[in-house]
Amino acid sequence: MSRLRTVALPPALAVLFAAVLCAIALLISGDSPWIALVAMITQVGEGTTAVDIVNSGAVYYLAALAVAIGFQMKLFNIGVEGQFRLAACVAAIVGGAVVLPPVLHSLLIIATGAAVGAAWAGIPALLKAYRGVSEVISTIMLNFVATGVIAYLISTDAFGVLRGNNITTQPIEPSGQVAGLDLDGAGTIFGLVLLAALLGVGYWFMLGRTRFGFELTASGESPTAAAAGGVDERKMIVIALLLSGAVAGLVGLPELLGRDVAYTLTSPQGYGFTGIAIALLGRNHPVGMALAALLWAFLDKSALALDNVGVPREIVLIMQGSVVLSVVTAYEIMRRYELAAEQRRVAAQLAARQAPAAGVAS
Repeated sequence: MSRLRTVALPPALAVLFAAVLCAIALLISGDSPWIALVAMITQVGEGTTAVDIVNSGAVYYLAALAVAIGFQMKLFNIGVEGQFRLAACVAAIVGGAVVLPPVLHSLLIIATGAAVGAAWAGIPALLKAYRGVSEVISTIMLNFVATGVIAYLISTDAFGVLRGNNITTQPIEPSGQVAGLDLDGAGTIFGLVLLAALLGVGYWFMLGRTRFGFELTASGESPTAAAAGGVDERKMIVIALLLSGAVAGLVGLPELLGRDVAYTLTSPQGYGFTGIAIALLGRNHPVGMALAALLWAFLDKSALALDNVGVPREIVLIMQGSVVLSVVTAYEIMRRYELAAEQRRVAAQLAARQAPAAGVAS
């Protein structure tokens, strides 16, 4: 019960606080919180909104998994943004350049994305492990480098093709695309949503059922104790960031193989930074991050619904930002509460043991 309270209560309180804050903001601006709430809820059953939430949630979930793997070792991989964008770009180039049998073609694109993401994350991994360079600084800088590399790769001087006012890579043939679940008028669920779910299960199994997962967590909690137990800290840093980068390399593939079939100048951005917020909100737990990803996707889709009823869509940004800030604060408050409660329990046990001894002495 105590564990459930520690894990589940802070996010719930954060969401509640964010909702109250947004309600106050709406009242101040002269809008009705009730109208906004009804619009946000009813939009789920309209058109393809529900499917869009699932699709976006899967993409966010992959980004959160990539961040969470690093968090397990107290490594802050801010470079998920650059890793996923560069991986999606290279995967699109490779996928558009070859034609293979259906399954093999898709697997090649997926493997390419994971390999490019891991390779790009390998640079800060080696710098951190062997030169002590902060992964925060190196991954941020590599995000900018990735942007420049992508700009070159999709230029007409390299692999890009000018189509109208947009520059795009060669389209991926149907053999390389991943079919989704067609729900008729409700939309189509990306085929790689299943991959996101499988990776979530794999993440849970790795942390809770494997020696590597134990060593990963132990290295993050206490590098000194882990080293005393025979764990190679450098090796764990490199492997953790490589795994994080490999998962990051898959973030852009659900949309690439399920909808866009090419990488363009207007391809989605920002998923890497959203993954950080979702990993924090979900406490790096596979189920918690899944719920947080769906919540984030739901709020994203709510912007248009709010705009349709005359409520400023910026209220969504207020809620998302306040949720992240609130959950960090709530976890710290809960940590201090649990620490104080533990200290009281220890003090009570010591007092109970000393009482009989005092009676005998008298």
